[in-house]
Amino acid sequence: MKKSLLALAVLGAFAGAASAQTNVTIYGVADVGIQRSDTNAPGSQALWSMNSGIQSGSRIGFKGSEDLGGGLSAIFQLENGFGIDTGALGAANTLFNRQAFVGLKGGFGAVTFGRQYSPFHIAVDTIDPFETGMAGDASGPFGNLAGYPIRVSNAIAYSAPAMGGLSASAIYGLGEVAGSQGAGRQIGVGAGYANGPLNVQFAYHTSDLRATAAAADADAKKLYLGAKFNFGVANLHAAFGNSEAETAAATTKARNYMLGVSAPVGAGTILASWNRTDFRTANANSDLYAIGYTHALSKRTNLYTSYGRTNNDAVLGADANVFNVGVRHKF
Repeated sequence: MKKSLLALAVLGAFAGAASAQTNVTIYGVADVGIQRSDTNAPGSQALWSMNSGIQSGSRIGFKGSEDLGGGLSAIFQLENGFGIDTGALGAANTLFNRQAFVGLKGGFGAVTFGRQYSPFHIAVDTIDPFETGMAGDASGPFGNLAGYPIRVSNAIAYSAPAMGGLSASAIYGLGEVAGSQGAGRQIGVGAGYANGPLNVQFAYHTSDLRATAAAADADAKKLYLGAKFNFGVANLHAAFGNSEAETAAATTKARNYMLGVSAPVGAGTILASWNRTDFRTANANSDLYAIGYTHALSKRTNLYTSYGRTNNDAVLGADANVFNVGVRHKF
């Protein structure tokens, strides 16, 4: 109870500051839907539930900047995730679990410090026709091996100024494990090209998975290359990923493939994708087929629905089906 009151007090303080300064923006997303999921496993039953953040994670955030002169600005962003279905914080004991950083921005680009999105996630989210949401969320298949690096804590990030459609970024997350310089460390880089109808994204991320200095060596490496092209009547999306998890006992490898399409139809958009995870091991593959539709009620509010089916080989477990319908409002 005390922690909840403290969280509300902090949010209220930031809201007051935002109203007093024009360079601070309050923003957010309220997203909730009804979902049916089942695994087709013997004896299992379908589950109906109300879920928050099906299309986009529900959040409230604060961002702003201060002009320091000479083309230099101080920037910050604080973002809290929460559940519309219950009103609970998105992460226990963490107020700004989605983003929390401060930094400097100028002609050299931007340098920021704190909890931030990884270049890997930004690349996947940019190319995925479902934008890592709904039943076609590509972060699941691309995270099947050794996890999916959405955000990095204790991170130093750099974004280069865009030039002729080219972009580049890098992130370094300190492991902060006593007695070791490398344990828990994360390093990621990304590059992109966006010009006219073409958008190409590349990313590489490596994580040291050791939780203590004395732990045996364990790390994960992920590579992503994706592109989308706007043909006018529809967008074509395609991506390739390669993952490797290495421990003292064994090395496991997987490849990911994604093909998708997004087509505007009146006030809505039809979405479809196929994601395959090839574990490069016999009888250990997975295919996700998804279709969805979003319908804009205004610039900030839309309805959505999607259906996804995952076909798993025996090693991965039972097949799964997911259907959802919901509403999202941005503010």
